[in-house]
Amino acid sequence: MSTMPPGPPAAPPPPPPPPHEGPGLGYTGLGRTATTGAILPVPGNAELAIYLLATIVLAIIWAASEQLEAHGFATLFTYLTIGYIVSRGLAKASRVLEQ
Repeated sequence: MSTMPPGPPAAPPPPPPPPHEGPGLGYTGLGRTATTGAILPVPGNAELAIYLLATIVLAIIWAASEQLEAHGFATLFTYLTIGYIVSRGLAKASRVLEQ
């Protein structure tokens, strides 16, 4: 007869990591799945909010002022829109090299 108590049971080996979590794969996206293209931001951005706010303020000034006629409003609105489009283009261009 043996006087040694039995040892603790052997622990099962840890499960293997999923294939998309290997070393060297970098950022894998919001859902932790591999991405092949650009990662888009969450809908709604600060530029759009400022653009809409500026458009509303410009419309209020146009409606309340006698010095700003429809042609002036259209011109300012055009410049505001051009600025918004350029800012979005710059924001997207800055993210091209991040991948």
